[in-house]
Amino acid sequence: MEILFELFAEFVLQIVAEVLVELGIRSAKSSLRKPQSWLVAAGYGIAGALIGAGSLLVFPEHFIRSENLQVFNLLFTPVLAGTLMCVISRGEKRNGRSLRLHRFVRGFLFAFCMALVRLSAQAAV
Repeated sequence: MEILFELFAEFVLQIVAEVLVELGIRSAKSSLRKPQSWLVAAGYGIAGALIGAGSLLVFPEHFIRSENLQVFNLLFTPVLAGTLMCVISRGEKRNGRSLRLHRFVRGFLFAFCMALVRLSAQAAV
């Protein structure tokens, strides 16, 4: 039961951070020019890494104690985060195209980079 709580705590930390960043990005979006998709994806990865580093100040120890589960979290939680972002944007369209794949990739990259920073910081200690 403790393992489920550890996984859930890491997942919630990543999702809450991702939603806050997403809200910040949406509020600062400029309608003057459409950014390149790869640049937006890189921005989400960088934001995830920065939030991951910042979260270490508040939560210096990994919620998950098992090294195997930490690696599992590195792969599994970003997939869940990307899927959740797809679900949140399921009705969103731009120029008649669904934005689900873009949302999945951005959510995945954000959560993966955040989890990677947190995992690598634990490995260095």
